[in-house]
Amino acid sequence: MRKVTWLAIFMSVILLAGFLNGTHASSTLQGKVTETMDSGGYTYVNLETDGKKTWVAIPKTKVDVGQVIAFQPGMEMTGFESKSLNRTFESITFSAGIAGESAGSEKKPAVSGKTETAQSKPVKVEKATGPDAYTIAELYGKLADLDKKNIIVRGKVVKFSANIMGKNWIHVQDGSGDPAKGTNDIIITSQEILEVGDTATFQGTLYRDKDFGSGYKYAAIVEEASVKK
Repeated sequence: MRKVTWLAIFMSVILLAGFLNGTHASSTLQGKVTETMDSGGYTYVNLETDGKKTWVAIPKTKVDVGQVIAFQPGMEMTGFESKSLNRTFESITFSAGIAGESAGSEKKPAVSGKTETAQSKPVKVEKATGPDAYTIAELYGKLADLDKKNIIVRGKVVKFSANIMGKNWIHVQDGSGDPAKGTNDIIITSQEILEVGDTATFQGTLYRDKDFGSGYKYAAIVEEASVKK
């Protein structure tokens, strides 16, 4: 059985917290990469901003020296000892990953632990066909009837977070619903790897008021979905 370290658990909590409610302990970190190393499934990056250097740790991601990059807000730790690096960091911020697309970086497929987010653009996707097919607005409107039922929905991936709690978390929109009420976006979990901008058809089980504990509760979520592009 694979050994789970406290660091892996800690990073999973940060990733989940950032994905579910978007709150973080510090502001976005941005600067030029002066040093980077991979160890223990994580990438350690030394960022320089206005002459000041800051260490950031993210799930393993390709980062190049000289690249100007921004990371999602994270949680700062002081006196952190990395046993895999045999090194103690005076201060290091643990982040869920790259914040959107950074200057000098090229678009890459989403990888384990990495979060990709689409820029704000109008979305319009044709509804899937079949007796179990619904738009996202219809899923929210019929939650009471569709709870724990098999559904099919087609939409565009606007956010993708990989390998959190053993599954991938996908924000999908199709142009229906009300952004002010949050009924324009639904979260789908799956084992499939997708990229932000992909349009696909998802088939899974819809759950109403799904509670993952620690205050993280969804009015609607589609679980264990299969994907067809």
